[in-house]
Amino acid sequence: MSTENEILSEVEALKGRFSDNKALYREVCALLFFRYGITPTTNKLYQYVRKGTMSTPAEALARFWDELRSKARVEIDHPDLPQDLKAIAAEAIAGLWRQATGAARDELASIRLELQAQAEQARQQMLAAQDEAEKSHAELRTQKDESTQSRAQLTSLGQELAAKQALVQELQAQLASAHAQLVQAQEGLHAELAKTHEATQAADARALAAERRALIEIEQERQARAKAEKLAESLRAQLAQTEQQNRKEALGHTEALTRLQILHDATQAALAQARQAEHQALNERQAAVDALKEREMEVAVLKAETQTLRMVLERAPTPGNIASSTGKRRRSG
Repeated sequence: MSTENEILSEVEALKGRFSDNKALYREVCALLFFRYGITPTTNKLYQYVRKGTMSTPAEALARFWDELRSKARVEIDHPDLPQDLKAIAAEAIAGLWRQATGAARDELASIRLELQAQAEQARQQMLAAQDEAEKSHAELRTQKDESTQSRAQLTSLGQELAAKQALVQELQAQLASAHAQLVQAQEGLHAELAKTHEATQAADARALAAERRALIEIEQERQARAKAEKLAESLRAQLAQTEQQNRKEALGHTEALTRLQILHDATQAALAQARQAEHQALNERQAAVDALKEREMEVAVLKAETQTLRMVLERAPTPGNIASSTGKRRRSG
């Protein structure tokens, strides 16, 4: 085993025996000086023990030299020693003590300078950390202001979306009411058509009867035949008028249903786009402006669809045109 390993082993043993750091350092001083002939220094002591701060081994080393000098003086003052030997021994120990204490003072001064440098470095780091903290605080305030503005924008968008949702609900209610009215109108139309069909059948029967009577009594009742023909023609005109009126009503209901269906589709599209805009506004704060632009585009699309619907309605055939074309077909037939 090498000397270094022996010293480390001895120091580990002393660590188990002494819990006080100062006492441990004094024992290590004695171990190095008396057993291995090594002059102890603060750095060597801390290198072997590595406990406490650097001032602990320095204090222990200074006390060790004081105790050594005190013990040496007592032993040199022994009356049995010759005077010359006492002087030589005292001078040697005093020189050794001065050398050791000088080295200890130099190490203490070096340690103080190192600690001062570390303290200055720590102070600079603390100042830098304070600057960083102030910058972070300023950035946090800026972010809070931006967050407040974003919340206000989101609140405004939420209110706008709620208004659109209310409008959509109102349109849906109107559409449901119109659909109910259309169903009711269709039921009434079917009833009127049934009545008209029965009336037509009855009129045809009456006309046939009149024609039969007219054929039997053609010579005797020309006037009756003429009246019967007039009556038949009147009934046919009433039937045609009734059918035409029913067709007009059916066409009007169909057009109303078509307009309501177009409005319903546009409303559903607007509702879907509004919901998508709400979802984007909640996830991406910066997309608020884009969402507003999208809503403007949606309004433009709705306006364009409304304009297109108006053009279609303006170009669509009116009831008068339908009646005119129906009369022409009847006359041509």
